Amino acid sequence: MEVFRAVMLTGSVAGAAELLHVSQPAVSKLLAHAARQSGLTLFERVKGRLVPTPEAQQLHAEIENLWRGVERVRDVSRTLARPETGTLRLAVSASLASHLAPRAVALLYERFPLLKSRIEILVSPIMVDALLDHSADLAIGLLPNEHPNLVTVKSYACGLACVMREDHPLAAKALVTPSDLRGQRVITSPASTPYGQSLHRAYGKAAADLRLDIEVRSATTACWFAQAGAGIAVIDRAAVAGQSFTGLAVRPFKSSERLEVRIIRNRYRPMSVVQEAFCDVFDRVWDEALKTPASPRIQR
Repeated sequence: MEVFRAVMLTGSVAGAAELLHVSQPAVSKLLAHAARQSGLTLFERVKGRLVPTPEAQQLHAEIENLWRGVERVRDVSRTLARPETGTLRLAVSASLASHLAPRAVALLYERFPLLKSRIEILVSPIMVDALLDHSADLAIGLLPNEHPNLVTVKSYACGLACVMREDHPLAAKALVTPSDLRGQRVITSPASTPYGQSLHRAYGKAAADLRLDIEVRSATTACWFAQAGAGIAVIDRAAVAGQSFTGLAVRPFKSSERLEVRIIRNRYRPMSVVQEAFCDVFDRVWDEALKTPASPRIQR
C-alpha cells in the first residue's frame, strides 16, 4: 500500500523511490507484486508515463482513508515513546505527600514539562481500590501488597524518627530510645492498624508504661499535634524527609523496626514511559532524603 500510494502521489516509479528512500527496482518489484495480488491492472504506460487506471483511482481513495488512520497510530506511538503531553495519576499516602512525592513530581516535570498530573492522598484500602478500578496509575505509600492483581514496582525500608517541639527536653538528645518516652504524652496510631502495630513493636518493652494518650491515623497528623505541643510522636522518617513542619525537632528513634514503603501498580496495566520515569526520579529523591541515617535537626 505504501509503494502504491507513493507512485500515485509522485506519478512515477522514480519519484516513489525518492520519496520512500529505496531503489527504483525495489519499487517496480513491489508494484508488480501488488498488481498480482489484487488481480488488477493498476497503471498503464502512456507516452512513457505511468497513468493510473480507474480501478487504481478508486483503490487509492480507499487507501487514503486507511492511511489517515495509520498516521494517527504513528503519531500516538511517537507520543508514547517521547511523551510531550499525557497524564500521570498517583495515589499517595499522607506520609509521602509532604515532601517525597511532590519532589519526585517536580523532578519529573523537568523531563516532561507539559505533563498533567492528578494526585490524591488516600488511605491504604482506598489506594488499592484506585489501582484495581484504574483510577490511579501508581500507588505510593506505606501499604501492604496482598492483592493478587497488584504488583510491587519498588520497595524501600523506612526507619523511624521521634518528633517534638524544639523546646521539648528530649530535643536535646541526639538519639531517642523507647525508655525516653516514659512519662511523656505520646501521640501514636491505633493498634488495630498495621502502622500502629509497627509503632507498638518499636516501643518494645516500654510500651506497657507509656502514656499513649493521643491516637491519630497518619504520621502527618502526628506531626501537626507534636508541632502544637500536644505531645511527642514516633513516626516514619518519610513523613519528615523535607522541611515541611516549622519548629519541629526531628531525632532518630532507636529501633530495629522498619516500615515498608512501596510503589505498586495493577498487574495487568504495564507501565508507560512516564510512569517508569516517575519511579526512577522517586528512587533519586528517596536516596537524597532517606538513604543516609537521619541526623539531628530542627525543621524551621
